[in-house]
Amino acid sequence: MKLLYFSAPWCGPCKMFGPTMDRLAAEGLNIQKVNIDTENELTAKYGIRSVPSVIKVDGNGNKLDMFVGVKNAEFIKQFYNG
Repeated sequence: MKLLYFSAPWCGPCKMFGPTMDRLAAEGLNIQKVNIDTENELTAKYGIRSVPSVIKVDGNGNKLDMFVGVKNAEFIKQFYNG
């Protein structure tokens, strides 16, 4: 299982949220950052329309859950483990 973190360099909320996601990844959460401007295939596959968006996927890439917007680290840990 992993989290796909969809963001963009021009996105203000993404700039605020990025350090939280980087810290959680450093703590061991499996997080893959996806730049919507350059990774069009993944962005289209999951139908991303707003950033930041986070999708929880299983080992086969199947979407399990998602949220949109900036959240705190505790919310993300519960989302990941829930």
